[in-house]
Amino acid sequence: MKVKETILRHRIVLGLAAWLIAITGAHAYLNVNWDAMMNDYLPAEHRKFNVAFIPVTCHLACPVTDYISKFSKAGQIFLPRMFQGFPEIKEALISNKMQAAFIVAPLAIALKAQGVPIKIVYLGHRYGSAFVVHKDGPIKTFGDIRGRVVAIPSRFSDERLIVFRAMKAWGVKPSEIKMVEMAPPDVAGALAAKAIDAFSMGEPFPSQAEMGGFGRVLFHAKEYWPDYMSCVLVVRQDMIDSRPDAVQLLVDGVARSGLWLEKGKEYRDNAADFVGRFYYNQKPALLQWALTKPLTRVMYSPLAPRKADFDLVRDLMIETGVLDKKIEFEEYTDTRFSDKASIQTAWKYAPGTASAE
Repeated sequence: MKVKETILRHRIVLGLAAWLIAITGAHAYLNVNWDAMMNDYLPAEHRKFNVAFIPVTCHLACPVTDYISKFSKAGQIFLPRMFQGFPEIKEALISNKMQAAFIVAPLAIALKAQGVPIKIVYLGHRYGSAFVVHKDGPIKTFGDIRGRVVAIPSRFSDERLIVFRAMKAWGVKPSEIKMVEMAPPDVAGALAAKAIDAFSMGEPFPSQAEMGGFGRVLFHAKEYWPDYMSCVLVVRQDMIDSRPDAVQLLVDGVARSGLWLEKGKEYRDNAADFVGRFYYNQKPALLQWALTKPLTRVMYSPLAPRKADFDLVRDLMIETGVLDKKIEFEEYTDTRFSDKASIQTAWKYAPGTASAE
């Protein structure tokens, strides 16, 4: 009898051990980023850059480049990492957990003005931001915004600046509205719950509110800012100094993805599918709406940094109180990489195939 009990106990112990091993293995397979872990063990000069992004169309060229480059002979260019908001990206950049990132342009300028060693090397896209209100609510024109709560992604964002441009056009005073910072993925839900009256945000969240039937675009950013841009690609200065070839490879890849996205609806539909499923955890139909209704809703060319655009952003930052000194274009941008990327052509990648050039 004791022998049987001992055998039974041994079997139970072995079964529990096997179960723990299986659970641990499944966790490691599903939740551990092995590419990133292995990358950390490579010599510094051979490591791929960690590139931060959030799930907006302004950062879409990041996952598109990652996805398509995996089918090329050269292979994956960098390691993408999704965040939910810009404050976390800022800290990751400062601590060198991320060597590059897509962030809103005013934040990049502010960080550089504060002494953070980064440079803007490229844009994310043009247009693609909108001011959204309740579909059947009382806000019919921007003048009706007085006394309302408006969500923005960050006080250091172009979406905040576009609100100020509209305020100036309509004679609305800063004291007459309340702006609150909110992570982009949260704004559509907040509008649906009537926790806010409006939001100024990048796509696809305006499209999410439209598709959900509870939001209406009051105006697109380009109505008040014809050459509007939102996010930029920044790289740490130590990476620019020590590994300029890797920075160029990154910028070239993003440039080629922008040109690929501009080839037509078929390409944008395909991007919506794989980015939504594999990167953003969003329904592809949402990205498809944002990228194609109409095709000019967001544009991925031209994306080279232009002095006039950034001088405007800088001056608006000073005017609205988020920058306390004048900083020159050359101090926070490095246009060498976009200059060289100007000769690039779109990726040769047909939707549904398994090879890219």
